[in-house]
Amino acid sequence: MTSAVATDVVIVGAGIVGAACADVLTREGLSVTVVESRGIGHGATAAGMGHLVVMDDSEAQFALTRYSVDLWRELADEFPADVEFDPCGTLWVAADEEEMNAVRAKHDFYAKRNVATEILDPHQLALVEPNLRPGLAGGLRVPGDCVLYPPTAARALFDRARQRGAKVVHGEVVSLTGTSVHLKDGTRFSAPHTINAAGILSPRLTIEADVRPRKGHLIITDRYPKFVNHQIIELGYLKSAHSVSADSVAFNVQPRKTGQILIGSSRQYGSDDPTVEHPILRRMIRRAVAYMPDLARLSVVRAWTGFRPSTPDKLPLVGPAPSDPNLLLATGHEGLGITTSLGSARLIADHILNRPPRIPIDPYLPGRFAKEPAHA
Repeated sequence: MTSAVATDVVIVGAGIVGAACADVLTREGLSVTVVESRGIGHGATAAGMGHLVVMDDSEAQFALTRYSVDLWRELADEFPADVEFDPCGTLWVAADEEEMNAVRAKHDFYAKRNVATEILDPHQLALVEPNLRPGLAGGLRVPGDCVLYPPTAARALFDRARQRGAKVVHGEVVSLTGTSVHLKDGTRFSAPHTINAAGILSPRLTIEADVRPRKGHLIITDRYPKFVNHQIIELGYLKSAHSVSADSVAFNVQPRKTGQILIGSSRQYGSDDPTVEHPILRRMIRRAVAYMPDLARLSVVRAWTGFRPSTPDKLPLVGPAPSDPNLLLATGHEGLGITTSLGSARLIADHILNRPPRIPIDPYLPGRFAKEPAHA
C-alpha cells in the first residue's frame, strides 16, 4: 500500500461550497487538497441560477443567507469580469391582496433585522419592470440581493486558493473518514480534518449526510438587454419550494449581464433522470408567460436540469459528523448553495480553528438529525 499524502485539510467536492472552503482555509494559512471526480464548478453549481438572496423562511435561514450575501458583496470587486456579479436586487411579485399581505410581512421581518426593502404598488411595479403583466397587486424590492454566474464564481474562488498553494486532484473517492481519504486509483490522503462537500453524492461517503436530490429545470434565452431588470420571483414560489412531494413550478426570472434571461423554476422529488422533461418545461413556460407575457416571443437557446442537495428541514449540514468530529459536512444547501457557500465555509473554518463564529453554527449541525438512543 502506498503511503498517504499529508495535508492540513482534504475537501471532497469542487462545487461552489468546496471552492469557498478552499478559499477561506488557504486564506487562514492551511494547506488544502481538493478531490473532485468531474471538474471545478460542475454538478449543482453549473446547473444553478446564481441568485444571492437573503431569505426569511426561518431565523436560521435568514442568519446564514444574510451573512453570506454580505460576504459576497465584500468580495465583489475582487472577482474577474466573467463572474458577472450584478447587484440587481430581488423583486418579489404579488398577484393579489393575499400575497400583498405576505409582502408586508416580509417587509416587516426584514426591517426588524436591518435589511433594506421597499414595498411597490402596481404603478411603481410597472415602472421598474414594464414587461410584467398589468393587474399585479404590487411587490417587494430587496436592493441588496445580487446575481452571478456560478461556474466562473467557483473557478475564481479556486484560483484564489491555488495561488495560496491549494491542490486539486481529479479522482473518485471510495472511502472517507475524518483523517483520511482513499481514491479508486489507490491514492490516499491523510489530514487532521476532512470535508465532505460532495452535494447530492455526499451520502455515498457519509451515511449521516441526510441529503436527497431534488431535480430542477432551467431555460435560458437569447440576448434581450434590459428586458428584465431584477431577479423577479412570484410570492407563490415560497409555497412550491416548501412542497416535499408534488412536482411544482414557479415564475422566477433572472437578468444576465450577457443580456440573456434565465427562466425557472421547477422542483421534483423522486427523479434521478437528468433528461429534460417537456411536460415540466411547458408548465414552467406557461407560468412565466402568465406573469411576463412578452417572454412568449423570445428565442430560447437551451434548457437543462440539475439536482439540488436537499435536507428534511431545508437547512444545510454544516459542521462535524456526529460519529467523527474530524469529518466535517458542508452539504445539503438545496437551492441556496450559491448564496450560502461563503457563510458555510466561514463556519467550517471557525470550527477547524476553534474560534467563535460570527453566527451560531448550531442550527446547521449534522447531529440535529441523529436519532435518540433507545431506552432500556
